[in-house]
Amino acid sequence: MGNAMSAGQFEIAAAIPVTVEAAWLAVRDTLRRSCGQRSFDGWLKALELGGLDSESGAVRLVAPSAFLADWVQSHFAEQLAAAWRAALPGCGGILVEARGDAPARAIFGIDAPVLEAEPLAPVMEAERGSQLEDRFTFDSFVVGKANELAYNAAKTLAEGGKLGFNPLFLHGGVGLGKTHLMHAMGHEYRLQHPGARVIYMTSEKFMYEFVAAMRAKDTHSFKARLRAADLLLIDDVQFIAGKDSTQEEFFHTMNELISAGRRLVISADRSPQDLEGIESRILSRLGWGLVADVNAADFELRYNIILKKLETQPTVSVPDDVVMFLAKRLTSSIRELEGALTRVLAFAHLSKRPIDLEFTQEALADQLRASQRRVTIDEIQRRVCDHYRIRQSEMGSARRAREVARPRQIAMYLAKQLTQRSLPEIGRRFGGRDHTTVIHAVKRIEELRAADAELDADVRLLIRQLEA
Repeated sequence: MGNAMSAGQFEIAAAIPVTVEAAWLAVRDTLRRSCGQRSFDGWLKALELGGLDSESGAVRLVAPSAFLADWVQSHFAEQLAAAWRAALPGCGGILVEARGDAPARAIFGIDAPVLEAEPLAPVMEAERGSQLEDRFTFDSFVVGKANELAYNAAKTLAEGGKLGFNPLFLHGGVGLGKTHLMHAMGHEYRLQHPGARVIYMTSEKFMYEFVAAMRAKDTHSFKARLRAADLLLIDDVQFIAGKDSTQEEFFHTMNELISAGRRLVISADRSPQDLEGIESRILSRLGWGLVADVNAADFELRYNIILKKLETQPTVSVPDDVVMFLAKRLTSSIRELEGALTRVLAFAHLSKRPIDLEFTQEALADQLRASQRRVTIDEIQRRVCDHYRIRQSEMGSARRAREVARPRQIAMYLAKQLTQRSLPEIGRRFGGRDHTTVIHAVKRIEELRAADAELDADVRLLIRQLEA
């Protein structure tokens, strides 16, 4: 808002309470510092204060285009929520919309920085707070070898016919499409069964709502709402690890739904047998149905994902060598791949430049540098466990048998060599071990590599596989 306002803008601003306008100035200063001048100038500077929404009490922010409104929703929601929370505690939320008569793009909650899209159909009482993302459908999901089993299982469950498994348990790394499939199931089930009660929530939201119900002494309403669902989808169940009372309620909710023949879908970042801090009776139920993994996308799948995304941008020309480059270089997750494509399209739109290989490399310079050697501790543990044929849960176990302890030491050594994580962080990822244990493991493997040619060959092979 640094430039002179038009007459219409002045009239809008004049009607805004001074406290909101002052808060907006403070928010802009906070965003400039927290996001950096370059990101602020490129994405946030163009936002204007539109006023207060009379119905929701949310602050209205106006973007010059729907594209920019979507970008702010995807990339700056948490920073905006945090800044407004500090500047104007009584704010009911943040409404970002495109200039003109375009509909609002997103409402960001202030109390919890969770983004929820508008529901596909009117939300029933039993579904309040469980809206589904419109963009996550089966039509927009690209199928490949890495996710074929999970996709087919999801389609079968969502179509609503006779089901040979319940629950469906999806597992895989971050950004590989589990959440997309869960929302797609919700949409398809509603389409096939109008009026069906579909509830989607993260495990954190499950825990938060259960604790709030206990404090309000109204757990009956919470239980009745979830157990009346025709389809219940719980995302990222690993986050209830160690939460005894939440796990107790989660277990009984699972039992009630399965016994009543209602459909249950649960996701996590690893398979049931590798989940730590989860009660054995819950793990037993999770493995009772169908367990389907969502693996990292191969080159063919990444290539097809980019082509699918470009179908929604018919006016944009992206050469095939750029598509090939993105599919080859961005391998860690589908989310990273889609984000990189969006960034390239955004930079081209804002700079009015054609998209070619040189422009793509320039637009993604920071991301490409970061992805050159981005090996995660989880990847290291999986690779080492596969190589030595042990369960990944052994990485954090207390077992000291050599067939387990040596691979664990190798994994710690590789985590120190191939990641930027600190020694305490590495120790925490290996069952909460002290940093001195990591130091000992690193020194021990260094000694063994010098004396044991076979172990040295194993380590070299693992490094090549992880850096490939």
